[in-house]
Amino acid sequence: MGRKTMKAQSHRWTRAIMGLVVIFALAAGLSACNQGQSQQAPGDRPPPEVGVAIIEARTVELTNELPGRTSAYRMAEIRPQVNGIIEKRLFEEGSDVKAGQLLYQIDPDPFQAALDSALASLGRTEANLPSVRSRAERYKELLEDRAVSQQDYDDAAAAVRQVEADIKYWEAQVSSARINLAYTRVTAPISGRIGRSSVTVGAMVTAYQPVALATIQQLDPIYVDVAQSSAELLGLKRSQESGRLTADVEEGKKVRILLEDGTPYEHEGVLQFRDVTVNPATGSYILRIVVPNPELMLMPGMYVQAVISEGMVPDAIMAPQQAVTRNPKGEAVALVVNDNNVVEQRILQVERAIGNEWLVRKGLVPGDRAIVEGRLNVRPGAAVRVAVLDEQPPMAEQTKDGGM
Repeated sequence: MGRKTMKAQSHRWTRAIMGLVVIFALAAGLSACNQGQSQQAPGDRPPPEVGVAIIEARTVELTNELPGRTSAYRMAEIRPQVNGIIEKRLFEEGSDVKAGQLLYQIDPDPFQAALDSALASLGRTEANLPSVRSRAERYKELLEDRAVSQQDYDDAAAAVRQVEADIKYWEAQVSSARINLAYTRVTAPISGRIGRSSVTVGAMVTAYQPVALATIQQLDPIYVDVAQSSAELLGLKRSQESGRLTADVEEGKKVRILLEDGTPYEHEGVLQFRDVTVNPATGSYILRIVVPNPELMLMPGMYVQAVISEGMVPDAIMAPQQAVTRNPKGEAVALVVNDNNVVEQRILQVERAIGNEWLVRKGLVPGDRAIVEGRLNVRPGAAVRVAVLDEQPPMAEQTKDGGM
C-alpha cells in the first residue's frame, strides 16, 4: 500500500512539472512573437502624408487701405449782407438749389427809399451844374476885359468844381443804395443741396452775422480725405527708386473706395494731391481724393476706406498663410519638402499680408513645396509622402493691418 501511494504522488509531481514547462514555453513563444512584431512595425508603417503648395513667382499689386472721411466738394454758408426783416423764404430745406436761385427776401422798402433819395439828390445836383458852369465861363470872358475881379472868377470856377464833386458823391450814393437793395435778395452762390434754415419769416437778421441762414454743399463729386504715415511714404519711395516696386502714374491715381460696412463703392476715385505738410502730432499727412457721387450715396462726414495702389512687384514670392508660423523667437518659419521628400525648416522674411497669402522677401524660391496640411504630424528631418494641392490660394487686396 505504501509503494502504490508513493508512485501516485510521483506521477502527480511529474504531471505538474510538465504543465509548468508547457506554460513557460507558451509564454516564451508569445513574447518572441511580440518582439518580432514590434521590431517589424517601424519598417512596415508608411510615412505620413502632407499637403503642399508649390511656390510660384508672379506679379503682385501692392495696395494700402487708409481710413478717411468724406467732405463736401464745395460749401457755402449763406449770410445776409444788410440788416432787415426776413419777408420770404423761397426754398425747401434739404432740396437741391441752383446758383443764383433766390433763397430769402429781406424787406426791400427801406433800401428802395434810400435809393430814391439818392437819385433825387443826384438829380438836383446835376440840375445846378449848367448854371454854375455858364457863370464861370462868362466870368472868364469878363476877366479878360477886366470887368470882374480875379476873385470873382476864382469863386465861380470853384463853384463848378464843387458841383461836379457833389455829382460824383451822389452817384456813389446811388450805386451803394442799388447794391444794398440788391442784397435784400439773398441768392445761392453755388449749386448744391441746401440744409435746414436757421431763421423763419419775420426774423431780424444783421449784416454778416456769425450764424449762417443756411448752408449749401456740393456733393457731386465729393472729397475723401485720408491720412498716411510719412514713414510709409519714405519706404514707398525707396522701393520705387530701387526698382523693386514699379508704379504706373495714371493707374496710381485711381483709388477704390470701401464703404463703412466694407462693401466696395460703385465709382472709382482719383487722387488729387498729397499735402506738403506733415502733422507733427501724428506723423502723417493728408491725401485728398475726388470721388464721383451721382447717386449722393456719400454724405459729408462719412467714414470710408480708400484702397490706394502703391505699385506692382514683379516676380513676387507669395506663400499661403497656412504654411507660415512663428517660432519661439518670433521668426516666421515654413516647413518645406525637399527633393528627397524630407521635411526642412526655413526661416522667412515676410513683408505684408495680401489677402490669405504672405509676401515673402527671403527664405523661399519658386518651385519650393511648402507644407500647408498635415504640418502638425511632421518634424524637420522626417520623411513624408507629398500630395500637391490643386487649388492655390486666391490673391486678395492687402489690408492696412496686414503685417505679420
